[in-house]
Amino acid sequence: MKVLVLGGGAQGSAAAYDLLQDDGVTEVVIGDMQTEQVALFLRPYLADSGSGSGTGKLRIEKVDANDPESVRGAMAGMTSVVCALPYYFNLPMTKLAIEAGANFADLGGNTEIVEAQRGLDADAKAAGVSVIPDCGLAPGMVNILAQAGIDEMDSTESVRMWVGGLPQNPEPPLNYQIVYSMEGVLDYYTTPGLVLHEGEPADVEALTGMEQVSFPEPLGTLEAFYTAGGISTLPYRYRGQLRTMEYKTLRYPGHAQIMKAIRDLGLLSDEPVKVGDAEITPRRFFIDRVSPKLRKPGGKDLVALRVEIRGTNGGQTRAIRFDLLDYFDESTGITAMMRTTGYSLALTGVMQGRGQIREKGVRTPDETVDPVAYVDGLARRGIQIRKSRVEGVA
Repeated sequence: MKVLVLGGGAQGSAAAYDLLQDDGVTEVVIGDMQTEQVALFLRPYLADSGSGSGTGKLRIEKVDANDPESVRGAMAGMTSVVCALPYYFNLPMTKLAIEAGANFADLGGNTEIVEAQRGLDADAKAAGVSVIPDCGLAPGMVNILAQAGIDEMDSTESVRMWVGGLPQNPEPPLNYQIVYSMEGVLDYYTTPGLVLHEGEPADVEALTGMEQVSFPEPLGTLEAFYTAGGISTLPYRYRGQLRTMEYKTLRYPGHAQIMKAIRDLGLLSDEPVKVGDAEITPRRFFIDRVSPKLRKPGGKDLVALRVEIRGTNGGQTRAIRFDLLDYFDESTGITAMMRTTGYSLALTGVMQGRGQIREKGVRTPDETVDPVAYVDGLARRGIQIRKSRVEGVA
């Protein structure tokens, strides 16, 4: 199996590392404009690792995502393509993968683009390939776990999801460190979230719906609030079938209050303002000033996740809970966010390449990924999902 990874940033590098551990994958190619900056944990897999001991299983190829011919050349002969590029590349990359006869998976991040990808379903079926958007952590892992719980119920009343990427050693005032893109974080804080309320999709204001969620010590109690983007199209799929479905982001207590004040004061606005003789964008100024303070070289992170499904089984009210606490990998230097996002993407691509996802066409992960095989695959990667029954459900 040959796999192309589009994008050599944090998530693409993590996906490539995961693919390189699979004996069934014979070649991994990272396609990126930058070919010189290779993560330390990937260098032993290059043909020339600098020590003469490289496995040669990994190649870095210059690929310009804005140039279809460049992408076509990289996709030729590939079994699967996993895309870790910014979300606005997902639709054109999907079209090119279908044209190349390669399976395709991406990290999602934009509901409208996922719907546009669905419009390519007939083309993907005709090409005999599987296309799965939204294959990261959230959306991705949480969607599959939600579906796993729904499948166990005779009828489902509600699905609630909580996810957060957090520093292991928080520092005030925000108690946060950037684990991917500050721009992306601010998008989540300024864009309405999508929920299912009384069976109908509804928008909710980001940074509202505050509640406390308890995890085992030393993590303890976290705060949770609505944000955008976490579950993609899932509420539309279950419209009229479930009463409640919601996604919230986890942070250390106090974070949301500060960020909401910053947002409400207009400091995250994209509208230019005049300061003296200069015109600046508050959001760009905020990012430029704050990002360096939230980037912690060597800072160790963790990912906390909980998915809770409530419904009835055998006439009895039941609740199923999935929990995950994943930590920075000391042996590789791969962050928890990279593991849970990049490894999830790679796992989906491998399942496509092996034929474990037999349905062709465009499907979201909750529609087509076998939850049992997926959770088993995560466990082999050291990402341990804990399943439990919630006590005291009336």
